[in-house]
Amino acid sequence: MTQIHESVCAAGKQNKTRADQDALIKRSLQKIKNKFIVLSGKGGVGKTSVSVNLAIALAAKGYNVGIMDVDLHGPDVPRMLGLKGMLDLNENRKLIPMAYSENLKAVSIESLSVRKDDAIIWRGPLKNAAIQQFISEVEWGELDYLIIDSPPGTGDEPLTVAQTIADAKAIIVTTPQEVSLADVRKSISFCNVVKMEIFGLIENMSGFTCPHCSEMIDLFGSGGGEKTARTAGIKFLGKIPFDLDVVACGDSGTSFQKKNKDSLVTKAFANIADLLSINI
Repeated sequence: MTQIHESVCAAGKQNKTRADQDALIKRSLQKIKNKFIVLSGKGGVGKTSVSVNLAIALAAKGYNVGIMDVDLHGPDVPRMLGLKGMLDLNENRKLIPMAYSENLKAVSIESLSVRKDDAIIWRGPLKNAAIQQFISEVEWGELDYLIIDSPPGTGDEPLTVAQTIADAKAIIVTTPQEVSLADVRKSISFCNVVKMEIFGLIENMSGFTCPHCSEMIDLFGSGGGEKTARTAGIKFLGKIPFDLDVVACGDSGTSFQKKNKDSLVTKAFANIADLLSINI
């Protein structure tokens, strides 16, 4: 089992009652205007890449943004943002999020793990406690947006978020291929069961522009996400094209949008960020 940095242990040492914990969670959430959880029915659709780039796009528009990585078994947010080191405590014994920029900060179990490559071998109760601590014991401060990156599927982590953050809205990520869309329908069902509002659906990896002939190639099909959103009666937020540099930037912890300001991907995320602000 992974070793967790002593700061997270110190933050939770006070043996708070359930009522105390609930009060801390409520107080923290009152300072956050808009909360979005990014969901996917299956892995491999680029959910974390969407979460990270959406947070960067919102921050680029001047909003104060936090990104909370609750993918406890595969926490990739710090690596994609190029964040290194460990979280620490402030004078109030609260965890300080890692700063990506002046108005974007992040919290992840990755930034609390002493040995980054150790597996997180936790059952439901430990996961629930960690996610609640990410809210109650973190000094998020005043935020315009909190983007929550969850693991694929409909397990403990998204359920804990749904039960803890009553006003969180879901953004569902898919690729155009049918196997992805079938799993998306499960995500939609999950949101309906737990009574979480679905803000909209994003079709990721939607079309690839050949660098040699500039022809658009539909690597995973086309239009499936938009059709699924229309059938389910939910908002279609847009298509994110496939770009090889998104992968390279994610691996190196470099901002794709800063490096490729005029790309179709950057414009797509900017448009989706506008939809989040216009429709709130």
